[in-house]
Amino acid sequence: MTKAPISLQELRRRIYVKAKAEPSWRFWGMYVHVCKVETLLEAYRRAKANDGSPGIDGVSFSDVEAGGVGAFIDELHEELVSRTYRPLRVRKVEIPKGGGKTRTLSIPAIRDRVVQGAVKLILEPIFEADFHPGSFGYRPKKTAHQALARVARAIIQGKTHVIDLDLKAYFDTVRQDVLLRKVARRVDDDDILGLLKMIMRAGGKRGVPQGGVISPLLSNLYLNEVDGMLERAIEATRNGRWTRVEYVRFADDLVVLVDGHPRHGRLHETVERRIREELAQLGVEVNEEKTRTVDLTAGESFGFLGFDFHRVKSRRGKWMPLCCPQGKKRKALLSKLKEIFRRYESQRTTVLIAKINMILRGWVAYFAVGHSSKCFSFVRNWVEKKVRRHLQKARKRSGFGWKRWSTGWLYGELGLFAEYRVKRPSPPPKAAPAG
Repeated sequence: MTKAPISLQELRRRIYVKAKAEPSWRFWGMYVHVCKVETLLEAYRRAKANDGSPGIDGVSFSDVEAGGVGAFIDELHEELVSRTYRPLRVRKVEIPKGGGKTRTLSIPAIRDRVVQGAVKLILEPIFEADFHPGSFGYRPKKTAHQALARVARAIIQGKTHVIDLDLKAYFDTVRQDVLLRKVARRVDDDDILGLLKMIMRAGGKRGVPQGGVISPLLSNLYLNEVDGMLERAIEATRNGRWTRVEYVRFADDLVVLVDGHPRHGRLHETVERRIREELAQLGVEVNEEKTRTVDLTAGESFGFLGFDFHRVKSRRGKWMPLCCPQGKKRKALLSKLKEIFRRYESQRTTVLIAKINMILRGWVAYFAVGHSSKCFSFVRNWVEKKVRRHLQKARKRSGFGWKRWSTGWLYGELGLFAEYRVKRPSPPPKAAPAG
């Protein structure tokens, strides 16, 4: 009797279970699963859901659909099976970072996004089993909000000495040979390693291309030993439920929080030195201009994932973290909205509202945690006034039309975005005993 092939979902589950149970096991025969039509179709579905612009060949998803997805997948399948697949060069795009600086994104062709996605589908369960709990960036069932909550809990527990690390051009400086050796510790498959080497080389001889489907997984793997060192520091300083060290990493954003009591001054120095040693072994440079040590007990603050963290006293006299959207993030939002108002000045109001609602919905969904109410109130009032001015200008009138346009009409009939609600976090754990 012929065995029925297992589904991709079941395969991924089995790989994860095996990897979790046997941390030293090296997986072989993985390439055949990457080549499967089912894997490639799922990779295509995910790539299409993320959309994105064409690569260097100019082929869009519409072009693929017009020619037939089945034929497109069959061609990729044949190239992979016959070992004739070669990725195209990535298309480089400069995007603004703020402060006049730019970040280079590397856009693979759609065919290469699908292949990268297929490799990720097969390798991700292996490395997910090895990744540590303090790593949150671009991982299944891990979110930026969970990372922010972990930072807040650490502050409540008295970890007020903060090492705010900035890694210099991290994605561009990853050593590909070191990364491939890290993959090879868990993957005994020359075809997979050769395919990964080609994928990385399509973006250059060094680094992992930002914009590549598989790049987040590879970048997390590269820093996994740094996470492991910090996990050991947590356990080494454990006293029952409480520890003296915590860390949170989201891709290349890393903050380490250490018990702020003066008696732990040597621990502060040791932790920072060990982090720098681990990064140096990987050839990752620390950006000294942006890396800081912060003392929350002295009223200092630090930024993480678009939020500013302070420590304040609650009405009951207890110390608590204050987590608010950074001023530069609000400024960037308003600049983007101003451009929309300018561009759609002569358009119908319904068209304008649809555009700004789309921007507001995404921005508010991300920042709807912590203590964002004051910021949300400012944004809401600013947007409402701009919409009122737009309505008045269309009628060649000045002012804001407070009497003509009621607030209820703006949000009810016109449909202006109004869901400025802050999510309430789960009750934090009890703070650690002093000292």
